[in-house]
Amino acid sequence: MRAALALILFANAASAQTCGGPVGAFINGVKAEAQATGIPASVTDAFFQGAQIEQSVINADRSQGVFQKDFVSFSRALISQNRIDNGAVYGNRFDSTFDTIEARFGIPRGVLLAFWAFETDFGQVQGNFNTRNALLTLAHDCRRPELFRPQLIAAIELYRRGGMNPATTTGAWAGEIGQLQKLPREIVRQGMDGDGDGIVDLKNSSPDALMTGANVLSSLGWRANEPWLQEITLPSDLDWSQTGLNHKASVSDWARRGVRARTGALGPSNLDASILLPMGRNGPAFLAYPNFEVYFEWNKSFVYVTTAAYFATRLSGAPVYDAGNPTPALSGEEMQQLQRKLTARGHDVGGIDGILGAMTREAVQAEQARLGLPADAWPTRDLINRL
Repeated sequence: MRAALALILFANAASAQTCGGPVGAFINGVKAEAQATGIPASVTDAFFQGAQIEQSVINADRSQGVFQKDFVSFSRALISQNRIDNGAVYGNRFDSTFDTIEARFGIPRGVLLAFWAFETDFGQVQGNFNTRNALLTLAHDCRRPELFRPQLIAAIELYRRGGMNPATTTGAWAGEIGQLQKLPREIVRQGMDGDGDGIVDLKNSSPDALMTGANVLSSLGWRANEPWLQEITLPSDLDWSQTGLNHKASVSDWARRGVRARTGALGPSNLDASILLPMGRNGPAFLAYPNFEVYFEWNKSFVYVTTAAYFATRLSGAPVYDAGNPTPALSGEEMQQLQRKLTARGHDVGGIDGILGAMTREAVQAEQARLGLPADAWPTRDLINRL
């Protein structure tokens, strides 16, 4: 299939293929699905007028090597002094909006400022991919149609409401729109008018984008006025097999085991929390509270989520983390080698992609425990050799 394929819209009844196949037939299937929800045929026809598959979107989807970086490298790359300084500037500039958000949703401004910085540098870099074409490309591609086909349907609804122009609306390669990079279904369901002009404009209105972002987080289960992530210090004799996001205990229980806040006090004693060691027992250590889980509904990348949550604490006054002295990270090739060995032993690591995600971490921890190694979920070359 060519990089940019002009679409032939068949007059006959469409094949409702889930993904792949003739693009014209695929579009007709999407049209039929949208019309079944009550969207007029005239709207669906207009939405797809001039639409095309874009190879640049496929290329971007296949080229996410940045997520292979370890937490320290990734966070140092994303968290610059300029972003810290701008966090203060934009926090003050939209002080009343953040006050409204904190009062209504119980979400601290640092949380949204961190997303705003990482997603678009506070609205300055929103992406130049045509949103309709990006969603069409990813929905037609058979990698993750279950995610992108519903977003394409939602984009048609957003167009019907006047919330986007299919020919000119641009954003990220994955179809996100606006200063906080939200997908069409989120905009349709949680879009909010933050500046009172009667329009939800996530590209040009920072208050709209921030209020919508807060509403999305709330709908995903954010617990008002509770912490999300906190740097901690750990005793040397901690049972490392009980660390990781798949193990929880109350804050009071962790305190009895010798866990301490690096600065200030631990969160409420009755909250459940997990010990998060993004680079193992010799690297930075955090206590992850229930709100941390909401971050994975925003983005699935472990290293992105951890960095975004940590940056939110920095923007809220926390110091730079103690990087410690962790064992050097595996290379991408070594990580793939490890994932193949873990898969051969019956573990589901979610794919051989060279990325140390949550599933690979759990598998690593299980094998470390089996081999009598410190089970801190941080893979090493020694572990590869032992496997």
